Amino acid sequence: MTHASRTSSVGGAVSQGDEPVARLENAEGRSPILLICEHASKHLPARYGTLGLGPQELESHIAWDPGALGVAMGLSRLLDAPLIHATVSRLVLDLNRDPSAPDSITMLSERTEVPGNLNLSAEERARRANEVYRPFHDAVDRFAEARKAAGALRAVVSIHSFTPVYKGVPRPWEIGLIFNDDARYARHVEAGLKRDAALTVGMNEPYSPADRVFHTLERHAERRGLAPLMIEIRNDLIRMEDGQASWADRLAPLLREGLPGA
Repeated sequence: MTHASRTSSVGGAVSQGDEPVARLENAEGRSPILLICEHASKHLPARYGTLGLGPQELESHIAWDPGALGVAMGLSRLLDAPLIHATVSRLVLDLNRDPSAPDSITMLSERTEVPGNLNLSAEERARRANEVYRPFHDAVDRFAEARKAAGALRAVVSIHSFTPVYKGVPRPWEIGLIFNDDARYARHVEAGLKRDAALTVGMNEPYSPADRVFHTLERHAERRGLAPLMIEIRNDLIRMEDGQASWADRLAPLLREGLPGA
């Protein structure tokens, strides 16, 4: 059994019969990098039904980040790094947003209205925050704090994917690196990626912290003085297992070698 196959639950359940919202892989991994995948799952707990959406919509990027978990699992194995990933669709609540943000529960994702998220009461929004957001981030906090106290944590890397075309506009990047004030980690990974002249690397593209996508890294990396990096890979490149493995192979040495202060 590989380290990455050792899985444990580290969050609370959203309803009876549903698994915890956070799952921990490779808890004993020796890497000083903690991997996070907030949009790993398209799963809707039973009480939400389909939120008024059809099967095609529930398989699409509005429900999750296709391929991101496969890349994160590959990196966990190659780096021997712990990984915490979500088990609930971002259609219920986006774990990479502060729950007080209006778009933490989306009513319109790209051009798709989400009927089950319209006109929610304050009580329902609070319930989702209590059942989804807080257990996930509390689990990350506990794990990260213990690792840092043991001197075993130096960076937090969040793995995502993005759609090749958004609102009819093609996106030219194969991969984007998102960072805030501390750009050291992102710049090292960028330099390594650019050794492949065929790659178009977006720096704070297709998103940036100004789009409020840096919440997880603000909370779990920046506040602890850890190196933060968010990686976005175009999802058509990682829908299949071979693409996920290829990108994990490409990124693992760059993440290992580029740790600030190494």
